[in-house]
Amino acid sequence: APVMLATGGRAPCAVSLPALAGAKALVALDRMGMRLGPVVATPTRWSLLVAPYTLERLGELLYSKDWVPSSLRFHGEGGYLVLPPSGTGAGQVRWERAPSPGAAAPWLPDVEAVLDALVEASTSAPDGGSRLAY
Repeated sequence: APVMLATGGRAPCAVSLPALAGAKALVALDRMGMRLGPVVATPTRWSLLVAPYTLERLGELLYSKDWVPSSLRFHGEGGYLVLPPSGTGAGQVRWERAPSPGAAAPWLPDVEAVLDALVEASTSAPDGGSRLAY
């Protein structure tokens, strides 16, 4: 059976994007020296775990952007994320960046800190933009 994480509330949230854009975003965030938390990868999508956010706060952040690609997905209150070592119809779920071993809870960045890089990576990646990829 798949391992599921219910997102939102006090639990971590996530932002997911197409795999190619996710790889590009990780490179950009690493170059910026951004500290990241765990990253979940499937063959088609990568999900960055972030600190819990509310839908109101997310709405404020997105409203301030000129454009947000529809390929970005937000996993907040009422959402879920499939965790490794699960399998899905798209293939095996794995850790691109695993949680630190022995940590009671992973360190998570704020969604605001990573959002610009994720929007940029999704917009400029061949499988980003408005295409909805699973």
